[in-house]
Amino acid sequence: MNAQFLTTPSGERMVVIPEADYERLVSTAEDAADRAAVADFRHRLAAGEEELVPDEIAGRLLSGDNPVRVWREHRGLTISALAAQAGIGQPYLSEIETGKKEGGIGTMKKLAAALGVAIDDLV
Repeated sequence: MNAQFLTTPSGERMVVIPEADYERLVSTAEDAADRAAVADFRHRLAAGEEELVPDEIAGRLLSGDNPVRVWREHRGLTISALAAQAGIGQPYLSEIETGKKEGGIGTMKKLAAALGVAIDDLV
């Protein structure tokens, strides 16, 4: 690496390096950050704090299907079973799933807990 060292009038030391060297440093730092993120995910997965989501589920969520319905079906729950676990009425849950009602924050917290997901996964 061919580096030049400069000192500004205020006394700050600066390093000037060729652009190719700079790009290599940035790439190396990004690779290290990616490795750390993967290691963190694997740790959380092993601890049961994360889960792998099948492609079908991810596709449905990305296409705009109602997330409460997607997660309920993925967990193998009927609408009645989820409503009971969340402590809400089945008709209300049905309206949330069909988009007729949004569901308040308290309701969404209950649904998230019953589905074993973060509230962010539902809203």
